[in-house]
Amino acid sequence: MDDALPVELVDAARRVIDENRAKGRRVAVAESCTGGLVSAALTSISGSSDVFEVGFITYSNEAKMSALGVDSNILETFGAVSIATAWAMAQGTLDNSTADVSVSITGIAGPDGGSEKKPVGTVVFARARRGSDPDDIIADIKYFGDLGRGPIRVQAALVALELLLPGAEL
Repeated sequence: MDDALPVELVDAARRVIDENRAKGRRVAVAESCTGGLVSAALTSISGSSDVFEVGFITYSNEAKMSALGVDSNILETFGAVSIATAWAMAQGTLDNSTADVSVSITGIAGPDGGSEKKPVGTVVFARARRGSDPDDIIADIKYFGDLGRGPIRVQAALVALELLLPGAEL
């Protein structure tokens, strides 16, 4: 293999590209704690431009607000690692693309930044579909534990890729 990405990420990305291509769907992602890992996995697949439209890496709160339109009140009230923020990121990704489905990822990869309520390894995901009711929130929190920064990011990327599959559920 000539790619620096873990094999399981590349395999998951290939499945996302193949299954969405078969359905004629375009996908987009908004990444925070994964820092572009999902986008890198998707673009490692030849022909991914048939399916993958855009990836936003919005690591800071300012980027979440300026690139995706996340309201500052959401960030101040709920924090960057919250269902409200993840949902706003997913919706903002659809608003700023022509993709059919978007997935967002925001979390705490560590080793610092955790708290009692949001420990290291806490990652929040949301998925939005064009044309669906925006009040129908599809989001979830996963607790991976303190596996280390790299493994948390890989696990989060794998969950995000799974959510990009047609028919995937949280």
